[in-house]
Amino acid sequence: MSTAGVITLDGVRLRPADVARLARRPGVAVRLHPEGLARAAAAHRAAGEIARHRPVYGRTTGVGANRTASVADGDLHGLRLLRSHAGGIGALVPAEQVRAMLAVRANQVLGGGAGLQPAFAEALAGALATGHLPRVHEVGAIGTGDLTALAETGLTLIGELAWTGGRGAPPVPVTLAPGDALAFISSSALTIGQAALAWADIAALLRATTVVAALSLHAVDGGSEPYDEEVHAARPHPGSVAVAAELRRLLGGARLSGARVQDPFGYRCFPQVHGPAVEAAARVEQVLEIEVNAAAENPLVRAAGGGSVHHHGGFHQAPLGLALDHLRLALLQTAQLSAARLATLVEPAFTGLRPFLADGAPAASGVMILEYAANSALADLRGVAHPAALGHAVLSRGVEEHAGFAAQAARQTLRAAASYRLVLACELVAAVRAVRQRDQPPGPGTPVGAAFATAAGRLDPRTEDRPLSADVESAAALLDTLAAV
Repeated sequence: MSTAGVITLDGVRLRPADVARLARRPGVAVRLHPEGLARAAAAHRAAGEIARHRPVYGRTTGVGANRTASVADGDLHGLRLLRSHAGGIGALVPAEQVRAMLAVRANQVLGGGAGLQPAFAEALAGALATGHLPRVHEVGAIGTGDLTALAETGLTLIGELAWTGGRGAPPVPVTLAPGDALAFISSSALTIGQAALAWADIAALLRATTVVAALSLHAVDGGSEPYDEEVHAARPHPGSVAVAAELRRLLGGARLSGARVQDPFGYRCFPQVHGPAVEAAARVEQVLEIEVNAAAENPLVRAAGGGSVHHHGGFHQAPLGLALDHLRLALLQTAQLSAARLATLVEPAFTGLRPFLADGAPAASGVMILEYAANSALADLRGVAHPAALGHAVLSRGVEEHAGFAAQAARQTLRAAASYRLVLACELVAAVRAVRQRDQPPGPGTPVGAAFATAAGRLDPRTEDRPLSADVESAAALLDTLAAV
């Protein structure tokens, strides 16, 4: 739940957009709902009581292949568990991704499924409020729980590892109780947080793409017939229908006859290619809505009815990993169309302008290099579009014989978003230059006209041969604004 300047965590109603907001706006306040704290406290009491009467994985037993070994010294076993699992490797996770992880894990604790003492949620919220962050390494998870990242976080929460950054005093160390260690690390909070950030970026970029495509359509005298309502009613895939409707809105409802009987695929097939990406992003959002509020810890603890515990595999992130794989593949498809539209913008046969939108100097190159840059970024996107789910692993002496690699899928999707932004920015620079050179801007009363005015006010109007890196950087930053046109 969120209001102006405050996001309330209650274990039930957190949204992916809230996670992204908490991660990227350190000034946003965090509030823990009393009902969530009470739910966590009740589950914590129930877990302790149940463990006195029956074996409970990770509380009275070891973990993984050690699940058959009984444990008597629960608190010391928990400390050993955190220390042994804090084996993350590679680069440190960027601050905003760590913040996303903290927000997700705090909210999950309030769901009550872990049987974890609410002091952990309070400490995580305190870290978000003061800017103190644990040092978390990027590599270590395979889609069955972010064990290494959360073990490093757990050691920080209990005071064994130092916090980084922050204002004022760090959170007071939490006293580790029997069963807390596994209960805390049995989550994919980092993966889910990274996925939420990637989704937020891509959802905005997909909205901006339709705006940029409309500008390019105007620049090449494209026709709007492919976006007619009748066309999409005859083949009503939801994404295509929505994209065509958005194009009609951007064009102000005007029917553009176009200079050709049919335009290239980058324009004519845009709803059919971009629509699936919109649908894929919506699917990721649906999965994340569940995951950020899920009680997925193993075992699941419930306080109702005298208390119960269930050993299960709900921590497995196959749904999220597959949704992210799908999104990257769909994103690659629409990115290819952006590069195709860029090719038409530098071609006189489509614009009636000089090759490469150059000025009048002999053999001027204009925006020629943007095709190279866009295709370089497109190649990077193609590389990370490879489905992470094609991986496989058998671990812990054979008792954990599958992994979905959702952690890898989340990191790949973050990189895909960055590459896609660059491809689209190259198209935007060329589209604005083409419209300027033709001196026929879209109607000021249309949304695409407003978008052109915004972009033209931010992008360098000079057309002589010069470095274009700054132009693309400005366009990349402008895309989030265009997403709201």
